[in-house]
Amino acid sequence: MSDTHAQTVAFVRNEMIAPSDPPAREAGAVKWLRENLFSGVLNTFLTVVSLLIVWYALAAIGPWLLNSVWTAGSLAECRAILDGTSGACFSVITDRWHQLLFGFYPPQHYWRPVLALALLFAALAPVLFTALPRKLLLFTAIYPFVAYHLLWGGSVWFPVSVALGFVAGILAYLIVARVSTLIAVFAAILAPVFWWTFAAGAFDQTMSGILPLGLEFVRSDRFGGFLISLIIGISGISLSLPIGILLALGRQSDMVFLKSVCVVVIEFIRGVPLITLLFTASLLLNYFLPPGSAFDLILRVIIMVTLFASAYMAEVIRGGLAALPKGQYEAADALGLNYWKAQRLIIMPQALKISIPGIVNTFIGLFKDTTLVVFIGLLDPIGLSNAIRADTNWNGIYWELFIFIAALFFIFCFGMSRYSMYLERKLKTDHR
Repeated sequence: MSDTHAQTVAFVRNEMIAPSDPPAREAGAVKWLRENLFSGVLNTFLTVVSLLIVWYALAAIGPWLLNSVWTAGSLAECRAILDGTSGACFSVITDRWHQLLFGFYPPQHYWRPVLALALLFAALAPVLFTALPRKLLLFTAIYPFVAYHLLWGGSVWFPVSVALGFVAGILAYLIVARVSTLIAVFAAILAPVFWWTFAAGAFDQTMSGILPLGLEFVRSDRFGGFLISLIIGISGISLSLPIGILLALGRQSDMVFLKSVCVVVIEFIRGVPLITLLFTASLLLNYFLPPGSAFDLILRVIIMVTLFASAYMAEVIRGGLAALPKGQYEAADALGLNYWKAQRLIIMPQALKISIPGIVNTFIGLFKDTTLVVFIGLLDPIGLSNAIRADTNWNGIYWELFIFIAALFFIFCFGMSRYSMYLERKLKTDHR
């Protein structure tokens, strides 16, 4: 065999063949189309039918969108410019965009909600992206008080007095925790309640008299449009996740009383439509408050929406907890971890990773459900679109308003969906 070479055997090669490009069918867009759209008779048929439907829809809608009017002052002017041809009248967006975004918020103060939205992204950044410094979480903690002052205004000492209530709760927990953790939890709950009930008002009035600082107050009935949807949606999303985690843990607890309370709360709220809870917030909640007390309607709606989303969030997270193998709980016990350390370090991170699709789905549903507040008198984008259409200048406009509203909702919901996919890829460490 040592004498075998290219001169004695015709099929023995003494030079390597230069690499060549793969066949067109096995690379690039052609390969993707063949594997995903034309991989068989049925897929090919469905692809062709789908393309025909898309073509038919574009042929019907495309000319109407391309022949759009953006500069008219009324629907009558739009129709005069179109001169009988088919076309969209997006002039209603250029004329009323400020109402769709800000409602009846004072125009001279538009910078305040815009700044609050910009600061929101800065506050969310260290939560959503772990590569950022953890010190930025301090701004995340104080952002709700900054946002409240920017949006509603008034004395700057009011949000400060509310924030001091949480500080009192933290201090009470740290002091009492040396004696008993259970008592420390109750102290952390009672300390803010006592502060807000007996001391916050006096602190606000005293500091306002000594150093009057603040912005012009804006009443809640001036809020509307996407501003109110973002306030209710973001507040509900931020609060429902931690409350849902506590409800899920309570439902799995061995303490009969705690488990019963969590089960009743979850099942009752899940069994009642959101619109019923909104009517409760609008009409009935004041009957349970002391006479003469003023409870802001937007705050009432945020409370009810948060409770509604928390019940569904609890079941989503409970599904993630149930999906964990028993060995994870046994491993936590073997390491000598107590209940809360086991939940924080081992159980809950894995359960939340499993529950990411369900959590984001609940968030998206909650954000879209903010449009239901129109039934209790809050003018969300849908309510404002009806008000705009009632104007004689725009009476008869329809599709253009709802296309704009749907596009904005799609941007927010699609952004949440894409981030959840990014987070799933980042946390998918078990198959690498």
